[in-house]
Amino acid sequence: MLDQVTAFINKHELLTKKATVLVGVSGGPDSMALLHYLKSIRAEWELTIIALTVDHQLRGDESKADAQYVLEMCQQWGIRLISTSVDVEEYKREKSVGTQVAARELRYAFFREQMEELKGDYLALGHHGDDQVETMVMRFVRTANSSSFSGMPFKRKLASGMLIRPLLCVTKEEIQNYCSEHQITPRLDPSNETTEYTRNYFRKFVLPILKEKNNNIHTTVQHLSESLQEDENYLRNQAKHMFENVVHLLKENKGISVDIEVFQSYATALQRRTYHLILNYLYDELPDNLSYVHEEQFFALLHRDKSNVKLDFPQQLKVDKSYKTITFSFHKPGNDEKPTYHYLLDVPGEVILPNGTRISAKHIKGNESFEESSHTFVCSLASSSFPLHIRTRAPGDRMSWKGLNGSKKVKDIFIDAKIPLTDRDSWPIVTDNNGEILWLVGLKKGQSGSCKENTSLIQLYYEKGKY
Repeated sequence: MLDQVTAFINKHELLTKKATVLVGVSGGPDSMALLHYLKSIRAEWELTIIALTVDHQLRGDESKADAQYVLEMCQQWGIRLISTSVDVEEYKREKSVGTQVAARELRYAFFREQMEELKGDYLALGHHGDDQVETMVMRFVRTANSSSFSGMPFKRKLASGMLIRPLLCVTKEEIQNYCSEHQITPRLDPSNETTEYTRNYFRKFVLPILKEKNNNIHTTVQHLSESLQEDENYLRNQAKHMFENVVHLLKENKGISVDIEVFQSYATALQRRTYHLILNYLYDELPDNLSYVHEEQFFALLHRDKSNVKLDFPQQLKVDKSYKTITFSFHKPGNDEKPTYHYLLDVPGEVILPNGTRISAKHIKGNESFEESSHTFVCSLASSSFPLHIRTRAPGDRMSWKGLNGSKKVKDIFIDAKIPLTDRDSWPIVTDNNGEILWLVGLKKGQSGSCKENTSLIQLYYEKGKY
């Protein structure tokens, strides 16, 4: 293992001589092997090594025993130790996050603080090749964005220096053998065995299957991760140039405008990354409910022939297409201004309107039973043009339905149904991509409603908001 790790460090220039190296140490086999390895090269590289350990207070006396073990080993090896304890449970309540996220955020906050205070050149962590495989597989399962499909970087910026992962080139088994060879008896965290956490599930059930097919999978995945990261770095740099060339910054409302023809003259891969650069510029922090669905909506808008279309993104961000220009701007209506919105509805998918009303869509089979009420709408897949739109009313809106000779103004439908004036301007209307009104939600269903004879159906469901 020594030769493998040293070669990996040299290949990627992870260390420099006379550096101050902080090491995150939990007492487990990975971090203890890393600390011992760095101790073994300390004289040759003239390193200053400082161990950092965090008691997350999640396992009571066991956590304290882990911290005591790290202290004793550091004293034995002549390594300075800085330790702290954090209240993960309190942080979880404050931030409404899970245990692992809370522990990680508190741990990294401590690492950054020590890097700044100690003027550390590097923070070394014990993530290994098996961890990398798990990370890549998890991201493959979760992500719909190619730019996010890469593993843990072997080196990245952190506070005043760099975070490095020298053990990405070796497996968990090799680390365990190293510990045995050097009489290191690490502490074991029983929470690593439970499959309650997603990573542990992949570790226990998925990774063994992959290793059956390729026992060197960690090397393959590490090479893939590095290749993807190099490609992504290049594309992001090109996207920055594209952003500078095609995006016009507006003084009002921190807005942005884009010339559609110029934007589309670039490669699609750059368009996607520039779209994300736009969002990163506009939002101080990306909203949790901003997803790949919004990306699909933006590119659908970009390629549509209609000249004037608006979309609503989270936190009152409006995306407005007007002829050859798309504008992004934040908008908060005044007290005397009529509320408007326009969303695209994916199938399957859902949209949550500003007042909390939820409209969802799903596919159903022709022989599948389904609910029919004023809160549902069913149509055949072939009867409408997609995507579907959910918007507020517009001047001149008309719709027709079975049994009606001709069409009727939406305004008159509201009057007949005795809908209060204060509700009409925010009432949801579902249209197809050609602008035909399919459903005046809760009031009238258009010509496409309840096409039961077709085997491919779509059901929309409306759930009224609470505010």
